[in-house]
Parts: sequence; C-alpha cells; structure tokens
Amino acid sequence: MNTAPHPALNPASHPAFAPDAQRIAFPAGILQLTIDAGNDALDDLLGFAARANPRRAFLFLSKVLGKHYPARPAAMEAIHRRLAAAVTMDGADGADDGPVVFIGMAETATGLGQGIYEAWRRMHGDAESLFLHTTRYRIEGHAPLAFEETHSHAPRVFLYPPGSARFAAARQAVLIDDELSTGNTFVNLVQVLRRIMPRLARVHLAAICDFMGETRRAGLGQRMRLPCQTHAALRGHWHFENKNGGPAVATAAAQCEEGREAHIDDQGHGRLGRETCLTVPDALADRLAAERTDGPTLALGTGEFMHAAFVLARALAARGVDVFVQATTRSPILVWGDVHHALPMPDTYGEGVPNYLYNVRPGQYARVLVCHETRPGPALFELARLVGGRLIHFQSGDHAEEIPLR
Repeated sequence: MNTAPHPALNPASHPAFAPDAQRIAFPAGILQLTIDAGNDALDDLLGFAARANPRRAFLFLSKVLGKHYPARPAAMEAIHRRLAAAVTMDGADGADDGPVVFIGMAETATGLGQGIYEAWRRMHGDAESLFLHTTRYRIEGHAPLAFEETHSHAPRVFLYPPGSARFAAARQAVLIDDELSTGNTFVNLVQVLRRIMPRLARVHLAAICDFMGETRRAGLGQRMRLPCQTHAALRGHWHFENKNGGPAVATAAAQCEEGREAHIDDQGHGRLGRETCLTVPDALADRLAAERTDGPTLALGTGEFMHAAFVLARALAARGVDVFVQATTRSPILVWGDVHHALPMPDTYGEGVPNYLYNVRPGQYARVLVCHETRPGPALFELARLVGGRLIHFQSGDHAEEIPLR
C-alpha cells in the first residue's frame, strides 16, 4: 500500500464540469461533486480520500460514521436519529401493514445500520421490526445468499436469512449504507430479497449522503420492480474523470478466495437478525468512566463489528468521558486528503486479509478500548499492542467484559 503523503485537496478547473460543482483533484483523476439538497455543510459530514482500488479511485470519507475518521458519539447518534425519523412507513399501497426489516451493509455501514434501526425502534416502540447486516464471513451452521458490491475492494457479500417470523412477514425493507453513488449494490440485494421475502412491497434506502443524481434515483424503483424511497442528509451527483496513466497502486488482496472465507460463530449482534437494542453493562461503563486519563479515549471497533464501539462510547460520554469512535477496516486507502495516517492491522477474523486503521497515530489517545466479538487470540493481542489498547470482548447477548492482556 502506498502511504506517501499527497498535497492537500485543491480545486481544479475543467470545461466539462458544471460551474456550481466542487472540483477535487485526486491522484488518479478529477471528481466533480454538485450538492442538490441538504441543510448540512459538506465539510461537516464528509471529506475525501484516494482509494487503492482500480474499480473506483476516490472515497467519500464520512466524518460521522465512526469508521475511517474520528467521530463523536453524539454526532453519530444525531445522524442515526435524523435518518430514522425520515423513514416513514405510511403509504397507500398497504405496505405499512406488517414488520419492517432494517439491513446494514458490510462492512462500512453495519454500525450505521444498527444505529438507525435502534433509533427508529425507540421512535416506534409498538412496531414490529428486525435488524440484520450483511457480512463477508461464513457463519457456522448457516447457508448464506451471495450478491455483489461491484465497485468494492471486496465485492463478494453474504446475507443470512433469519429464521424469524418477522422476516418472512415483512412488507418493507430499509437498506442502509453510508453513501449512495450508483444504487447498483442495492439493486443486487433487492433481487436476493425478493426471493426470500415473498410479501416485500416497498424498499427504503437510507444513507448519510445520496450522490446518485436524479436520473439514477428516479429509475431505482423500476430496476428493483418495487416502490423505492431514498432518505439522506445530503443529496447531489458526481462525475469522475480518470487521468490517463494515473498512478499504479499495488495492494494486497482485500478478500480471500471464494470458499476460503473465515468461519465464525454468531454472537447475536446482527448477522442472523436482532430484535433488541444493544446495551453495555452499567458496571463496565461505570468502571471505565471512573478511571482517570490524561487525554481522550478511543472506542475502537474491529472490522464489521462497529456498533458496540459506538454504544460503549455513548455510555462513556454520558458519564463525562472525552471519547471518540473509529474502527479498523480491510479497505485499502492512500495517505492523502483527509487520511493523514495509515497503520497496518492484523486480521482478527483469521482470513489473512490485510487490515488498516486510519487517522490514528500511536500515542494519540490516552486510552484505546478495542471492542471485539471474536475470541481472544494472537491477532487481537497484537492489535492491542499496536494501538496501546485494552480488549473489551462483547460476548453472546449483551454481555461484555475486559480481557486481560498477556
């Protein structure tokens, strides 16, 4: 992975671009981005990064997601609530009759999806609902359905149909990602859902930023063969012009060979469905909040396991702790733009795929709490050593405990 710094983002003029568009010069080309609707300043919600990915050379880098950029739990919860409030279930087609299924997209939006689901659940306490998220892992004893996220660094994605009666009876699905750029992944997912959700009658897409543009957005319902509504804090459209002979970036594979994916045990956090909100033990939060630290705390998620870090950080913030949220990732990103530092990380799921932590330098935080679902082992102990962190193991149900380091 090329980690050489790149100059700060600079505007670039081009005659083919609209006069009201923002233009960002990337190492591999020029991005034109036009904002059509939204009350937020673009810089408050996202920045830009360069991807080490031949399928797409740029990345919309969310600042309220808690993934590649440090986020406050209050800012994350605010976007959860806004998007949850935007998802209304009333309609003349009768689709509001029945349970609602929320699906977060792996790996970046698993936490966002669960946060929106829990916020919606608190707003609609009497409504039947279910959350699950897609994954790139095999679950012991369960057969997945596969679909493609074609532009991704790791395009093969799995969905595990829950055995819940609510899932089979659902007439509406809320599909959640951090940003919408083409809608292709959701079209692929809906093709799968139509086979296993016989009563599905309406689809909602929820994202922090919707950059599909009006033409793509208007055509989604026809492509899905279902009524489709989109909900986002910002709307706009983009165009990327590749440079001829752009920089060649050699990266390790971000996904293992088909059939060799890691096999994991389900811990009840969302891959097979969840119908309750995640909590952390009060005793654990009280103990961690009572500790004196000379600086901020980082609650660090591991890969797809993001939401627990947010829930822990929210509990600590409520107790007066200065805390941020982030997560490790398998996404290869260049040090450029809003990515200021890249730290290689071990793969705690055992696939042997390179992982990274961005915008965190060793010693930057007084305390790092590594939130994980996998059993403690050499990779987790090495991750803790690299970030100077402590291991918080979220086990089945809502039980969590600190694991002593060797």
